[in-house]
Amino acid sequence: MNDSENTGDVRAEFDEGGGLALLRIGEAAELAEVSPRTLRWYEEIGLLAPTGHSAGGARRYSGDDLRRIFHIRELQSLLGIDLGGIRDILHGEDALDGLRREYRAGADLARRREILLEAKVINEKLLAVVAARQELLATMMQRLEVQAARCVELLGDCDPGTG
Repeated sequence: MNDSENTGDVRAEFDEGGGLALLRIGEAAELAEVSPRTLRWYEEIGLLAPTGHSAGGARRYSGDDLRRIFHIRELQSLLGIDLGGIRDILHGEDALDGLRREYRAGADLARRREILLEAKVINEKLLAVVAARQELLATMMQRLEVQAARCVELLGDCDPGTG
């Protein structure tokens, strides 16, 4: 028998081990604060694959799926990247996870070297994406600082006590 815990309006089901049981699309969407349509769109464009499906074909989402949804939303908010760019980042992170698992599984020395070289290339690509965003933000910051300084200068010109 599953234990349940009420989280807001969504009833979260827990399996016998205390882990989050698979959620229906509406439940997952509500917990992630997105619409079910958004989850279907994420799946369609390759950002998210539900962990499972019911016998009738309905999508089922795990805790890992929810973490991925939160990560997608974080990337949108933090970096302001479009969904295509987020897909590229997620694919890079997924590839790194696979390489990490293979490395830890005890690959031979030659394969470990190949894994590390592959991981280095992927990390460099991900760093380039973040660095590009940082450059855009730095440029915007400089422009705003110049505008703020100009406002201070103009305020001085408006002060009748100076002049």
